[in-house]
Amino acid sequence: MPKLSIITINYNDVIGLQRTLDSVTGQSYSEFEYIIIDGGSTDGSKELIEKYTDKITYWVSEPDRGIYHAMNKGIEKANGEYLLFMNSGDLFYNTDILKENINFLTDFDLIYFDTLIIDDDKQYVKVFKSDLSIDYLFNDTIPHQGTFIKKSLFSKVGLYDETLKIVSDWKFFLLALIKQNCSYKKIETILSIYYLGGMSSMPENEGLNNSERNLVLTTEFPMIKNLLDDSLKVNRDYNMLCNNLNLYKLSRKYKFLKYFNLVNELP
Repeated sequence: MPKLSIITINYNDVIGLQRTLDSVTGQSYSEFEYIIIDGGSTDGSKELIEKYTDKITYWVSEPDRGIYHAMNKGIEKANGEYLLFMNSGDLFYNTDILKENINFLTDFDLIYFDTLIIDDDKQYVKVFKSDLSIDYLFNDTIPHQGTFIKKSLFSKVGLYDETLKIVSDWKFFLLALIKQNCSYKKIETILSIYYLGGMSSMPENEGLNNSERNLVLTTEFPMIKNLLDDSLKVNRDYNMLCNNLNLYKLSRKYKFLKYFNLVNELP
């Protein structure tokens, strides 16, 4: 059984796919299984994949039911002990990064790294916490293109939820880390490069992102979701009270009462 399976999913993104193919197949470490799941692209992606068949273990180009159905198809075909999703457009940080870090793939269910984020004319390193607390996971996640996932973890947690359009990978990590208490390790280096522009990062999908997150929390963690909602309400009420108090302190009525010592000094 190979130590690693790299999975790339793609649909009509031949430019991003070219970048990913070159990055994956250009690694100085090559003892991995490479799987490509294409959703029946019509933009030349299939023809591009055919040019790389000697470096691809398995590929298919056929209609699917969306991102997470494609990722699940890749999981089912993978034979590696660990899986890494380098989807169309994702890149490795450099050509030696796998060779330098492959020995970390042992024991832990999740091994994750930092990611270089590129957005138009700027770039920055997304540094992920080494301690994945519940409050951190509820508001953030770890990167699919920067996280090696032990394949056996999918048997415990289940495959990606295909009813979700944007946050199924976030849900998977939540269930794995909180409900299954899976083991994890953070490696303090950059593994991958992610170009903003995917579905979850598009401003027009912010509403869908929030609604899907709320659905997951309500369904899987109802007690904690209620506590979070109560906390948000208390914070809103407190901020409103502080705002009203500040406005009152600026009012002529308060200044008049204060002048004649008819009111206590407000904080």
